[in-house]
Amino acid sequence: MRRTTAPVLAAALLIALTACGGGSKDTDAADTGAKKPTRLTVLAAASLTDVFKTAGAAYEKAHPDTEVTFSFAGSQELAAQVRQGAPADALVTADTKTMDGLRQQTDTPATIAKNRLTIATAPGNPHKIEGLADLSKEGLKVVLAAPEVPAGRYSKQVLEAQHVDVRPVSQEPNVRAVLGKVSLGEADAGIVYVTDAAAARGKVATVTVPDAQNAVASYPAAALKASRHGDAAREFVTWLRSPEAQKILRDAGFQQP
Repeated sequence: MRRTTAPVLAAALLIALTACGGGSKDTDAADTGAKKPTRLTVLAAASLTDVFKTAGAAYEKAHPDTEVTFSFAGSQELAAQVRQGAPADALVTADTKTMDGLRQQTDTPATIAKNRLTIATAPGNPHKIEGLADLSKEGLKVVLAAPEVPAGRYSKQVLEAQHVDVRPVSQEPNVRAVLGKVSLGEADAGIVYVTDAAAARGKVATVTVPDAQNAVASYPAAALKASRHGDAAREFVTWLRSPEAQKILRDAGFQQP
């Protein structure tokens, strides 16, 4: 009897303690009637990585009932995700061409910022690159974004306009990968956005591309029609053109829309 009674008493005590203790966090939240925040997923061009982290924090502070999660990649990859039905609420690309190809999947887009290209080199510019023409130097390891990527398309455009023949050692899936190759010393130079180079200050040097030889990248944003939080998604896209958001973008080196 003693051997049988002890476990039974222990089990009874455990049940009693459990009944007296508080419930799970989910139960507590339900008991208090707390409303779960709306979770927005925003697909954004890789060149927006740094600035959107800052913008997202500012938006959440002003909208405590909303949580914003970003997924960064090349614009062409983001477009593929949208076409495949990836669960997301808003899209921001680094060119209008990619966004225009998704008219059936998005609301009417609005341009939130613009950008320009620059040449990124190793710190100190050891190969003495002075402009686009120097990227054709024999033996120079140049890396570019792939032609289907907005940054790659812009790069091809400006190089062809200046009749500069560049044979890149690699073509990367997004502009941040180009920047990474240069900053890690795996390439001597690459063409990136001004804002990317600014974010890597100290890791790369830059060579200015004159406006007459440059290309302007536009960043359109739009809510996705398939979003489960359409109103919240549209509110976020509208906020991106607000004075607060525009200041964050300007401080990061982006130009006015």
